Amino acid sequence: MSYNDLSGFLPSCLANLTSLQRLDLSSNHLKIPMSLSPIYNLSKLKYFDGSGNEIFAEEDDHNLSPKFQLESLYLSSHGQGAGAFPKFLYHQVNLQYVDLTNLGLKGEFPNWLIENNTYLYGLYLDNCSLSGPFLLPKNSHVNLSLLSISMNHFQGQIPSEIGARLPGLQVLLMSHNGFNGSIPSSLGNISSLRVLDMSNNILTGRKLSNNSLQGQIPGWIWEMSSLEFLDLSRNTFSGPLQPRIDTSSQLRYIYLSRNKLQGSIAMTFYGSSQILALDLSHNNLTGRIPEWIGGLFNLRFLLLSYNNLEGEIPIQLCRLEKLTLIDLSHNYLSGNILSWMISTHPIPMNPYARDGNDVYLSQQSFEFTTKNISLSYRGSILQYFTGIDFSCNNFTGEIPPEIGNLNMIKVLNLSYNSLTGPIPPTFSNLKEIESLDLSNNKLDGEIPPLLTELFFLEFFSVAYNNLSGKTPARVAQFATFEESSYKDNSFLCGEPLPKICDAAMPPSPTPPLTNNEDNGGFMDMEVFYMTFGVAYIMVLLVIFAVLYINPYWRRAWFHFIEVSINNCYYFLVDNLSILLKFGFS
Repeated sequence: MSYNDLSGFLPSCLANLTSLQRLDLSSNHLKIPMSLSPIYNLSKLKYFDGSGNEIFAEEDDHNLSPKFQLESLYLSSHGQGAGAFPKFLYHQVNLQYVDLTNLGLKGEFPNWLIENNTYLYGLYLDNCSLSGPFLLPKNSHVNLSLLSISMNHFQGQIPSEIGARLPGLQVLLMSHNGFNGSIPSSLGNISSLRVLDMSNNILTGRKLSNNSLQGQIPGWIWEMSSLEFLDLSRNTFSGPLQPRIDTSSQLRYIYLSRNKLQGSIAMTFYGSSQILALDLSHNNLTGRIPEWIGGLFNLRFLLLSYNNLEGEIPIQLCRLEKLTLIDLSHNYLSGNILSWMISTHPIPMNPYARDGNDVYLSQQSFEFTTKNISLSYRGSILQYFTGIDFSCNNFTGEIPPEIGNLNMIKVLNLSYNSLTGPIPPTFSNLKEIESLDLSNNKLDGEIPPLLTELFFLEFFSVAYNNLSGKTPARVAQFATFEESSYKDNSFLCGEPLPKICDAAMPPSPTPPLTNNEDNGGFMDMEVFYMTFGVAYIMVLLVIFAVLYINPYWRRAWFHFIEVSINNCYYFLVDNLSILLKFGFS
């Protein structure tokens, strides 16, 4: 009866369905007690799914033992459980899947739940308000494959023997906790581990404790033959990156952002063309972007922003035909912007998979600036997201018109560079774009009028350039853009700017080729002074040449000079004698 509009408490008559083996009430508006007391008599019940309802803790959680032995239990909730683990769980020994996400439970990690259920395969305890140390089972548990304890308040170091006690792990999710120290080397002995998430992503509206894993990233991580997804972002890892990745590596997703990694990106993924995401943003990396990244033919996400990278973009990166998002912002990159081909193929993804086969897809997350705001994107939305951010670098030259062919792109940010030339008219083909930022460059010419056909455009800025002519018509999305979108373009006029365009306005003047920082307009004063000096010298040379060649004009010129000198002499003598006469009298 899942995905309906049922409400109220569970009816007592459910206890009469003694042959019931599977009960799915998920995604309704029911009030289900955490103890499951209304269905204690269902002795054949193996599967119960009450997720997506209001799960509450009873005031009197009795000690009665249920007649059922569940194999699968899903109680993830959007309500507030705010209680201890239900006592009936202490009597369950056949559990294979347990999902108690968002229940708001109190207490320590239930290692007894793993010890009592030797067939337990998957355990989800995300956002359960659990605290204290992370307790392992006393003996080795070979069947547990998926363990998710993210968004809790666990403290201390990760137990060093985790690899020996849980040798069958395939998925280990431990983000948003208070773990510190280093990553236990015993994890490297888990040959089946495919997904490892120890990140500390910050979620809006919650005050979370911080993972503080320190030191260098251990080299054995890159040698794990089964590891496909690695997220160590938002920690304090430092030092250089591993110079060489093992040829047998199966890594597809690598997230190392917001650490303190240093040095150049010297690591090389030999034979690792299956990598889909590489996020090294917000570190202290230096040097150039390595050419070997161009060999990652399946790469979809490349984020290298907020580092100290320099040099030009390697031409090899143009071979990344499946790329959907690239962020090189806030570096010291230079040269021309290459023509990019952004893939339009959707990313296959199943964020609701519970068997762990596609869990790494739902774990994907990254930060990206769109609409002038830095946002975090996670999960299924990534299959629809495409963008380019080259802002805050030293790129020069004109914007390649081929970028206008990326008709599926959502975000394009080229602001804070030294780009010149016009805005390509082909930008009117960006029909899906939502954020276009070309501000703080040296662009000239007119704004293409057909940009008004970009009906999904929500953020637009061409401020602080040398643009001229009229602003685009105030229609559709462009009716929402204010003066700040166009400010500090001296020859730009029209609404919403205060400068009104003349009806008989001549063609817009061409801005100068030099970058003058004076407030007096576009005239280059250095050129003016040079031309004036040259013209003055030329006039003197012409006069001297005429006097030298023509004797008559030479005699007339010297006679004029002599008469002028005599007149000035007698004028000064007469006036001086008058002044002396009146002075003595």
